[in-house]
Amino acid sequence: MEDYMRLKKIIYILLILIVFLMACYIFQDRKMGKGTSTGIQYELVKDWPKLPHNFVLGNPTGIGIDSNQHIFIFHRGNRQWPLLGNMPSTYIQENTILLIDGQSGTIINSWGSNLFIMPHGLTVDKENNVWVTDVGLHQVFKFSHEGKLLLKIGEAKVPGNDSAHFNRPTDIAVAKDGSFYVSDGYGNSRVMKFSAGGKYLFQWGKKGNGESEFNIPHGIDLDTYGNVYVADRENSRIQVFDSTGKFLKQLTNQNFGNICSVTIDKTRGNLFATDDLSFLGIRHRGSDILIMDTIGTVLTRFGRSSNYDGAACWYHDIAVDSQQDIYVGDILGNKVQKFRRIALK
Repeated sequence: MEDYMRLKKIIYILLILIVFLMACYIFQDRKMGKGTSTGIQYELVKDWPKLPHNFVLGNPTGIGIDSNQHIFIFHRGNRQWPLLGNMPSTYIQENTILLIDGQSGTIINSWGSNLFIMPHGLTVDKENNVWVTDVGLHQVFKFSHEGKLLLKIGEAKVPGNDSAHFNRPTDIAVAKDGSFYVSDGYGNSRVMKFSAGGKYLFQWGKKGNGESEFNIPHGIDLDTYGNVYVADRENSRIQVFDSTGKFLKQLTNQNFGNICSVTIDKTRGNLFATDDLSFLGIRHRGSDILIMDTIGTVLTRFGRSSNYDGAACWYHDIAVDSQQDIYVGDILGNKVQKFRRIALK
């Protein structure tokens, strides 16, 4: 009887603790409800993109923009990330890379069938080449604009932590001279740099929450000076390094969720990012789009913490065009959203 009463008491205490945590979480959500505004405003563009009626858009994990302001989308088709067990081993049969007109939202081109297992990051360089990562293949690919394979790094389906292998790489950033950085990733907690031809140069980072440490480096981009911005997802921050990997600063805020993606508007110098807020990493409460200056001051934020009244979203990646219109991939609703910047009078 005493053991039963003791167990009952423990369960009661745990229930109280869970209720308390949920109450704190809801309070935080409400505290963030009005969002932030400094004269920068956006509106959701409805009915964009305009995909064919029978088209199945999978998790849109990567987004990039070419020089014509067309939008590349990297998606998973019918493939789902396994909650338990190993990654799939078969290739996705659908075209996984879409090229969409930024204005009309219609598909211009598509390719990428039978090439990927678990699509993740995508970026477009200044030559309009398309770079992607596959966390199932543990590889990084460079394609021409039309889909011709130009470069492949990593050993297919073989994870590792040496200079020749990745372990679920997440994203790529390409420098002006063609050299590139890879955030690597889910299995490794590091950033690797390669020459334009794909030769390994150096790396930095390890698992942790200190300077130059990562807990899932999930997105990466460069500013006009070549500084490296890394979305350190589970540490809810952006870390900034110079081109040699020297730590410069971190951008963080007590109201940030897990930072999933980061991109730099190289014309105006603003930084765009997305976060994800979840309860105990299980129930996703929604994403915010964050616009900051390069010292980390939040200029505006919208999404779950503003008047957006749609379903909860998980914005996995973000891209910004020349008009500062924003494109995000939501992997909860399997949709791509466009937000148009409003010209204030």
